[in-house]
Amino acid sequence: MTPLNKNKNKNDKSNKKRFEKGTVRRVLRMLRPELPFLLLSLLFAAISSILLLIIPLLTGNAIDLMIGKSNVDWNGVVQISIQIGVCVALTALSQWLMNVLNNRMAYGLVYRLRKEAFEKLQKLPLSYLDSHSVGEIVSRMMTDAEQFTEGLLLGLNQFFTGMITIFGTIGIMLAIKPSVAVVVIFITPLSLFVASFIASRTYQFFQKQSKVRAEETAMIDEYIGNHKVVAAFGQEENAQKQFDEINGRLQKCSLKALFISSTTNPSTRFVNNLVYAGVALVGAMLCLPLGAAAFTVGRLTAFLSYATQYTKPFNEISGVVAEIQNSLACAARLFELLDEEPILPDAPNAVVPDSVTGSVTLTDVAFSYTPERELIRGLNLQVAPGQRVAIVGPTGCGKTTIINLLMRFYDVDAGCISIDGNDIRDLKRASLRASWGMVLQETWLRAATVRENIAMGKPEATMEEVVAAARAVHADSFIRRLPQGYDTVLGENGGSLSQGQKQLLCIARVMLAPPPMLILDEATSSIDTRMELKIQNAFAELMRGRTSFIVAHRLSTIQEADVILVMRDGKIIEQGSHETLLQKDGFYAHLYNSQFES
Repeated sequence: MTPLNKNKNKNDKSNKKRFEKGTVRRVLRMLRPELPFLLLSLLFAAISSILLLIIPLLTGNAIDLMIGKSNVDWNGVVQISIQIGVCVALTALSQWLMNVLNNRMAYGLVYRLRKEAFEKLQKLPLSYLDSHSVGEIVSRMMTDAEQFTEGLLLGLNQFFTGMITIFGTIGIMLAIKPSVAVVVIFITPLSLFVASFIASRTYQFFQKQSKVRAEETAMIDEYIGNHKVVAAFGQEENAQKQFDEINGRLQKCSLKALFISSTTNPSTRFVNNLVYAGVALVGAMLCLPLGAAAFTVGRLTAFLSYATQYTKPFNEISGVVAEIQNSLACAARLFELLDEEPILPDAPNAVVPDSVTGSVTLTDVAFSYTPERELIRGLNLQVAPGQRVAIVGPTGCGKTTIINLLMRFYDVDAGCISIDGNDIRDLKRASLRASWGMVLQETWLRAATVRENIAMGKPEATMEEVVAAARAVHADSFIRRLPQGYDTVLGENGGSLSQGQKQLLCIARVMLAPPPMLILDEATSSIDTRMELKIQNAFAELMRGRTSFIVAHRLSTIQEADVILVMRDGKIIEQGSHETLLQKDGFYAHLYNSQFES
């Protein structure tokens, strides 16, 4: 290996260690609100562990009271049995209370994590959502959050009780017989070595497992959401192959992670048996007549029990270390989401305009989604209040991008966009978006009633207003044919409604609370021609006196627009009314004629 590669590996390892330490510190900060419950849980864990340590000592004392067949101190044995019963009952109560507190902490922590993650999603720029699959985000918020909290809190309690048990048993064994305790202590470093060796190799496997699991979740989510398309193109076999490939990788990652972590039990159990055998051998020799006065059978029984209790936590702690490593891997993926750069906040002096007339100006606007691929450059446009502006052009020319910029889903790279003379970056986002009404080609309906979906932008709307909006877009008739009419609960994203029916409900949503300006992005693309003529009349009434931007591929729908912008390669190459552009016999005329050729 070259010196350069060695330095690179050293840097990678140091960066990884810093990353892991940062994750641990952040996890500890997240536990602060749960600190009272955590301390109580640890207290009950300590009580449980101490009581379990007392029981072997009491058992040994009871055995020593049974000297011979007719030489048994029954009164003493009964008293000790009662004491053992009390210890067992208090241990059970302590463990129950500990579990109640652990569940309270786990669900409280997972609640806060998911709440923070969902709040973060509301603040992330659209570019993040465009570049990450839904399944991956869902996996981080659901699976990783749950595994992190459950594994962490379970691990902390087991680790704490294990440490109490280890130090408690050592103390008692030293008090009973130091010479036998030395045998146990001498073999202890072997258990510690085994545990640390395995733990150091566990984290990377669990981290890889989390990543592949998120990839599989994303693939399943994508397949379920687009099953009709997969079936229509006969791609079921390819989808199955893709799933099998990812599922195979997940299996390998999981097996490696589980194999490494599962080696702790047999490895430490082997060490435990060595400890037990050593204690039994040395203790039995001390119980011979030569050392009978110093070491009784009862004490040996207690000692063997403590030896077992002493070594058992090493099994648990080794498993706990693997569990905590898995939790930290899940936490790291969650923190990556929470640490994403949020959308730029509103300017400190951002304003909410008293009213919006609808004057829109684009001045030397430049924008690209990626630096290496320029999309829009030097775009200038002046729209008067109440004008209907249609945007046409080939796919990928920047039509929908202009809509994204107007709504400030993305910010311009250069130039500015103004509404009524105010740069939109100087307006509060909420007020800017409230000034626009949008009907998009991609419909979105909540899993709620028809009425609630139409009234999304105006929840306080009366039933009469909702019905009037539905009638305006000719949706009332099919709504009344639904099982419960306007109170019919729709499934996810409209359930069994046709695409055209879903689009009508989205149009009715805007009709109910029309804002000062409108954006119609292929708003009638899923509606048949006959219904489209009726909707156009409704839109004409809706757009009267309102600045409107209409993106359309069907040029028959925009002939009444005041201005038609013809875009190509991110630039406006033609501009004018329908008749004017036809007379120019340019690019627009070519597009129009190609749609209406025989």
